[in-house]
Amino acid sequence: MAYRIDSDLCTSCEACAPPVCPNDAISVEKSTFVIDESKCSECEGHYDMPQCVEVCPIEDCIVPV
Repeated sequence: MAYRIDSDLCTSCEACAPPVCPNDAISVEKSTFVIDESKCSECEGHYDMPQCVEVCPIEDCIVPV
């Protein structure tokens, strides 16, 4: 499973900007952040919790796919 960023909720605050993601799965597209699902590993093997979810100030902005 991977995570995705809800573009309607994302404020482009840059909290999840690199180097937060250990897999470089997060990038900017059309002034909002997106997660490349093929690169997202939910931070497994790196952290106990997905780091993007941990740092995002908007509740439910980053959710499992």
